[in-house]
Amino acid sequence: MTSKVTYLGELRTSSIHIQSGTEIISDAPTDNNGKGEAFSPTDTVANGLATCMMTMMGIKSRDLAVELGGSTAEVTKVMGTEPRRITEIHVKFDMAIAADQRTRLILERTAMTCPVHYSLHPDIKKEVTFNWK
Repeated sequence: MTSKVTYLGELRTSSIHIQSGTEIISDAPTDNNGKGEAFSPTDTVANGLATCMMTMMGIKSRDLAVELGGSTAEVTKVMGTEPRRITEIHVKFDMAIAADQRTRLILERTAMTCPVHYSLHPDIKKEVTFNWK
């Protein structure tokens, strides 16, 4: 088992990660009857893309002897209707390192191989940009 989800009422859930015991609270967004006081389920999907890509680059950066600490990603999720779904995810990376062209290319290509990227439906537009120091 990966996690256990408990419905807390009022469109809110608690997800407990079994291995670590950490908790994620989700809340329905304000545009879908919720309070928007926590990540919505679709927010976590969009955020998962960025965290997966960053993690993949982190793994590869070890091989390259490069430290990515302080790098950030801004995530924007675009919702569609009928049916309500994620139609686009925009991820803008601000990399905290000055890397040569070869290292940049390797890390950018590695990011695009993350399992979440491959798991998302091909109809979801993924716009990814990298800004290097």
